Amino acid sequence: MLTYTLNDTDGPKYLQLSKLIKADVESGKLKAGDRLPSKRTFARNSGVSTITVQNAYDQLISEGYVTAVEKKGYYVSSFRKPLKTAPVIESTDLPEPDLPDLSGNRMREESFPFSIWSKLLRETLSTDRDKLLSPIRAEGVPELRKAIAGHLASFRGMSVSPSQIVIGAGTEYLYSLLIQLLGRELVYAIEDPGYGKLSRIYAANAIKYTKVPLDEKGLSAELLCSSGADVAHISPNHHFPTGITMPLERRYELLAWAAAKETRFIIEDDYDSEFRVSKSPVPTMYSLDGSGSVIYMNTFSKSLASTIRISYMVLPETLGDTFRRELSFYASTVPSFEQYTLSRFISEGYFEKHINRMRLYYIRQRQAVIDEILMSPLKDSCTIIENSAGLHFILSINTEKSDETIKSELLKEGIKITSLSDYSSIKDSHKFIINYSNLDMKILRKSLLIISGII
Repeated sequence: MLTYTLNDTDGPKYLQLSKLIKADVESGKLKAGDRLPSKRTFARNSGVSTITVQNAYDQLISEGYVTAVEKKGYYVSSFRKPLKTAPVIESTDLPEPDLPDLSGNRMREESFPFSIWSKLLRETLSTDRDKLLSPIRAEGVPELRKAIAGHLASFRGMSVSPSQIVIGAGTEYLYSLLIQLLGRELVYAIEDPGYGKLSRIYAANAIKYTKVPLDEKGLSAELLCSSGADVAHISPNHHFPTGITMPLERRYELLAWAAAKETRFIIEDDYDSEFRVSKSPVPTMYSLDGSGSVIYMNTFSKSLASTIRISYMVLPETLGDTFRRELSFYASTVPSFEQYTLSRFISEGYFEKHINRMRLYYIRQRQAVIDEILMSPLKDSCTIIENSAGLHFILSINTEKSDETIKSELLKEGIKITSLSDYSSIKDSHKFIINYSNLDMKILRKSLLIISGII
């Protein structure tokens, strides 16, 4: 007779019972095909309820130890003890420590308008429920596209129809859409030095690209012509990483290059144009274009937070028609909750207030960082290269040591920094990127002292 002793201290009795039966099966005491007692008999012999026995049997059935045969009862399954599994070997690739980064662009927690955002999100959930659960067109919700068009008219002097705007989850996604829109047979020109991800994105999409070196005014039309490129991917208002602002005459030269052939286009990345120190705005290539050759791109990752993956592009009208005709089957990659909340944030004036507040903060922060450098032991061995735009500038250091040596010495002290040569085919430029948006003065002071000691 099969009986077990159960108690009130080792957890639920049905689990105690199932574990005891399981142990007897694994040890061979109960063999495959053995009939188990009926629920009523087993309950009476073990001093438990029939429900406890039923739950224990159900547990064993789910684990494969017991089989229920209709109108006959419960039997031990043809159970084989599983092979010992290989131990899980934890990866030796430990996550990189979160070190202070002189070139990093992480935003201050205090900078994000959490209270306003949460208020608008609640309003959206309350008043836009029908819209939130409706399908979204590939180019994004009309309300957000209309709000962006209004923002561009006010801040960038751009006359844009909401129908020309396409919203996506980050610029990388929009790049992939552009590749499909423009065609994979075209050759893309990217700036050297330039944004490192571009070459990787184009390579991953099997797109031909060429790196075109910059001069002190940015990308030249002459070198662009000789490169054989069809599409120029540029950031004329505040180039990353050099910080160059392309002068007006150079912009017109590039626009003439694009207008010379119908298959030529300029992708204008205006990634941090809201944060110019000087009040005089630089016109966008898009607003100067008369041939429909410029595709304008921007993101809220710089103006709000890097984790808000909402970007957008403005297509010339002909490309906008092509997008709706050929790529409208795509689903929008930005959730409707975020799109409707952001549209309120812009249209109700909160975005403008946020930009004005952050611009004032960044102007003060920028000057504080520059003052710190000019008062440091490094002051006579460095030059600050800045053009009153964006959230970073270049620190040129007079040294014979390699960029890698300086970065390595700083890393030993727990501080990271990025050099211009990290984004260029030219090595040892002795130029380093200082992003001041969230730079701690104590960290900066310590870093400047270390650099002055190793150069």
